Amino acid sequence: MSDVSQSIAEFERGRAQLAGISAQKQQLSVQAESLGASIEEIRKTKEEKVYKFAGSIMLLAPTPEVLADLESRKESVDLRLKTVEKQENILVDKLNKLKTEIEKTQSPQAREKRKNEDESEGN
Repeated sequence: MSDVSQSIAEFERGRAQLAGISAQKQQLSVQAESLGASIEEIRKTKEEKVYKFAGSIMLLAPTPEVLADLESRKESVDLRLKTVEKQENILVDKLNKLKTEIEKTQSPQAREKRKNEDESEGN
């Protein structure tokens, strides 16, 4: 397989990987927003106890305990989101470099040069 073909294959794999990372980033963003809204609502309440989900049931729990749990979960989601964003940025940079490399090899001058080299090797 030629260098260009390998670069194109690597670019396509990277694009597929980027799609997966973008989906993961979107999911984490939605979770972070949801947790943030829940935290905000719990901070507004004057109730001593609130309901929380434990699997498929709801339990009455002390408000400070639920708030601490939600804040901890939000912190974890935010950290994962930052990590995914870093992965996304690294991958985008890599794909941009590959794209530039592929475009250079696909330019008319580069194709003409390769054609001439192939002809001279054949003689």
